[in-house]
Amino acid sequence: MFDKKVYVFRRRQLRERMKEEKGLVVFPGNDESPMNYPDNPYRFRQDSNFLYFFGLDHAGFVGVIDLDDGEDWIFGNDIDVDDIIWMGEQPTVKEQAAAVGVTHTADLGKLQEVLSTAVQKRRTLHFLPFYRGDTLLKMSEMTGLLPGEVKERVSESLIRGVVSLRSYKGPEEIEEIEKAMEIAYEMHTTVMKMACPGIVERELAGTIEGIAAARGNGIAFPVILTINGQTLHNHYHGNVLKEGRLLVTDAGAESLMHYASDITRTIPVSGKFDQRQKDIYEIVLKANTETISAVRPGITNKNLHLMASRIIANGLKEVGLMRGDMDQAVSLGAVALFFPHGLGHMMGLDVHDMEGLGEDYVGYNAEVHRSKQFGMAYLRLARKLEPGFVFTIEPGIYFIPALINKWKKEKKFTEFINYDKLEAYMDFGGIRIEDDVYVKEDEGVVLGRPIPKTVAEIEELMAR
Repeated sequence: MFDKKVYVFRRRQLRERMKEEKGLVVFPGNDESPMNYPDNPYRFRQDSNFLYFFGLDHAGFVGVIDLDDGEDWIFGNDIDVDDIIWMGEQPTVKEQAAAVGVTHTADLGKLQEVLSTAVQKRRTLHFLPFYRGDTLLKMSEMTGLLPGEVKERVSESLIRGVVSLRSYKGPEEIEEIEKAMEIAYEMHTTVMKMACPGIVERELAGTIEGIAAARGNGIAFPVILTINGQTLHNHYHGNVLKEGRLLVTDAGAESLMHYASDITRTIPVSGKFDQRQKDIYEIVLKANTETISAVRPGITNKNLHLMASRIIANGLKEVGLMRGDMDQAVSLGAVALFFPHGLGHMMGLDVHDMEGLGEDYVGYNAEVHRSKQFGMAYLRLARKLEPGFVFTIEPGIYFIPALINKWKKEKKFTEFINYDKLEAYMDFGGIRIEDDVYVKEDEGVVLGRPIPKTVAEIEELMAR
């Protein structure tokens, strides 16, 4: 964990953001989750908001910030002898709390008394949105409220306060993301070295999951590794790699303190791009590098997305897959046939940072509203970039047969899309190139050791 001063400062800052509010702010940490029976849990992952404000990476804790008296509490149960037999000696709740600057502790029975009394006295309880059913049921039991009544206590002022803090990464957080980036470097270069015709996807996916576990806290999200890159989030790993196919790997790791990396690379299974693959790859690479070069405080990520879309549209026009006025093709949404997702998202303790709080709170504001247009609607981050943001830039081009056939049947955007020539690309798959970018005072900086992404760099590494 960080120095306790970091957590004390963060909680003080949250109080300042919520100075007009009264009551108790409740941060339930996660409990262990059984895989198939109670004593066989999944790998434990602490709630990111609890980690941010209270720092303790252990199951069964709840943090409380009292907005009325200015005190912080950690509630949790100390282990007994039976626990020690299976788990070994553990520091007490009080000892762990002291490490993050909290002096007040009590067991979970006391928390139930505190929260139920607060409800009876009509004190305001502030919760963040619930993404786990067991946490919601636990808070229902602790407060004496029905689950639906607990959800009514989800606090917009708390959401906005948390987003206003977690959006800006401090130096200690950037250092952790850099550690996660170093693991990602090893993961992706290992895929480039191992990939060849005849190998099964799971051999690669399993190898890089092992790297993430050996070097950090495991994967930041389920590995996407597939020769069917036209499916954006393809977690199936049963295909055999074949000559002439492209392999998309979207994978990242967590540092020991749970900060994420998120990188995508696309490589030719044969080790060499054929001309058709190279033509499409270079378009995506240009969209990636030119939008990264344009990053600076004050520009909206929506405009970066539109910039990437225009690069993709014009590139596809050059190879004969699109036609007509490409500015119109972008504004009307025709390019979304090939680029149907947003350019990127915030990143930090969550790989899609704070998405559980509500994407519109994180990526949008009063100045920038979400589009309803296909493709643009999936843009997770649209607002102006500010110093301290860490976000991904991940343009792509995909040939999705079901979508192509649907639009062709509907005669959609025939003035922009050359459906006849598209027939030859139905087996192409997809290409995505993703980097993680830190917004500084006057520029954007790609985090981590450079992972090969030019045609020459990839082919050289694969040749080894």
